[in-house]
Order: sequence, then structure tokens, then C-alpha cells
Amino acid sequence: MTFQRIVIALLVLIVAGIGAIGYFEWKIAVQARTLKAFVEGYVFNEAVMACEQAKSSTPFKWNGGKSTSVIGLNSVKLDKYTVSASYTLVADSVYCDYDPIKRKAEIGSSFLERE
Repeated sequence: MTFQRIVIALLVLIVAGIGAIGYFEWKIAVQARTLKAFVEGYVFNEAVMACEQAKSSTPFKWNGGKSTSVIGLNSVKLDKYTVSASYTLVADSVYCDYDPIKRKAEIGSSFLERE
């Protein structure tokens, strides 16, 4: 009888622990999405201006473009200590990667031309 109570108590604790972990993971994911949306909103205007002013044989026209979309904020870990961030916009099939740290835009007309 005591063994059964111990097993049931352990199962209840395990289920409660898994539920708590799921709840905290959900809360952190919501906070991360909120932070990402805030950063993307903060960077958007700078990215549009830098992309429109970037010198390229293929002009990037966000304002007045027929088909525009935001791919969003991406990051690539280059090595153990370096993370490279980029904010990507597409206007009329012209890709523009904006580096919010260096505040520099690079334009490529297709995915293969992008780094």
C-alpha cells in the first residue's frame, strides 16, 4: 500500500513538473516573439532607407514597389563568439540584406547572389 502511494505521488510530481516546464517554455517563447517584433519594428525604417540608398545595378524601390515583403530578422553564428545579424527585405524580386550593427545594406537580385 505504501509503495503504491509513493509511485502515485511520484507520477503526480512528474506530471506537474512537465506541466510547469511547458508553461515556462511557452512564456519564454511569447517574450522572444515580442522582443523580435520590437527589434524588427525598430530596424524597419532604417533598413528601408539604407536599401533604397544602396548603390547597385539593380535598384531597390520599397516605396512604389508592386510586390514588397519583409523576410525578417535573421542571425547566423559565424563562430563561437561572432553572431551576424541581417534584416531582409524584398521589393519586386530584389533582395536587400541590412546589417543593423554595421548599418550597411547589400542588394542582390536573386538568392544565389546573396551571401
